[in-house]
Amino acid sequence: MTRTAVVIGCGGTIGGAWIVAALAALAGETGLNPSEVDLLQGTSAGAELVTMLASGTSIDELVAMHRGHAGDRRLRDHIAATPPGLPPLPSPRPLHPALVRRRPGLAGLTGLAPTGRGDAAWLQRLGEAFTTEDGWLPHSDARMIAYDVGTGERVALGAPTAPPVSVGEALRASWAIPGWMPPVRLGESVLVDGGAASTASVDLLVDDNIDLAYVIAPMASVPGQRPPGLGGVIEDRILRRPMSATLTREIAVLRSTGTSVIPIVPSTDDLRGLGANFMRRSHRRAAFEAAMTTVPVTVRAALSENASHA
Repeated sequence: MTRTAVVIGCGGTIGGAWIVAALAALAGETGLNPSEVDLLQGTSAGAELVTMLASGTSIDELVAMHRGHAGDRRLRDHIAATPPGLPPLPSPRPLHPALVRRRPGLAGLTGLAPTGRGDAAWLQRLGEAFTTEDGWLPHSDARMIAYDVGTGERVALGAPTAPPVSVGEALRASWAIPGWMPPVRLGESVLVDGGAASTASVDLLVDDNIDLAYVIAPMASVPGQRPPGLGGVIEDRILRRPMSATLTREIAVLRSTGTSVIPIVPSTDDLRGLGANFMRRSHRRAAFEAAMTTVPVTVRAALSENASHA
């Protein structure tokens, strides 16, 4: 039997909308039901979607959520509570300056980020709304990636070896964008958005005996593809390029174990509809509808690329 995983990367409000469009296109091409795969892993916005998928929410219902007519009140309430496109003024206190010496790139710079003051209650409510009686999600293996700013290590919350945590805490930790949302403290650990270290943490699946992994990562692209305009140049240099390079390395690690990996990342046409500000709440609906038009081509190309290397 083929063991399949769906790995969903970070992407903020706009990236989350693109992810749903990508899932819809992937389901249309392959018949995949993410709620039924062997392993679900999400980072930040990906963790938000894993919470819903791991609870049996269908892709059609996620599409309806973005169009404002989901049948599940929990989804309607959640999309209505999407945070503003700009953060409140953060605390000037840095998270962990010593991290700069321990980890390169974005991960190290996270230690210098100020402490976010955004309201994460909307994530806590979503987690609580889908928590089962045993304290986690209905899916047998659903994980959310956070980043420990003290140790400089990624943590797969919900994995068998992870520390105990509630769904709401895991969601808030995985979504805790440095300088935007407050970190989550678990014992001695201070956890922030897993995207601070990796857009999708694909390599964390190396010991899970996965045969096929679909990786949906809105903050990564193939070289040369970026959002248009000056904002796109800045986003590409600061975020997209390093995240794409990290994802490429991680995919190589997972493929070296024999896993077939199908990365689905935005094309230039996708990025034109998404824009450079992935937290722009006012653009969410327009970005979603644009993605529903462009992303089927992106998904077919990703599936074709995988077939040519099979």
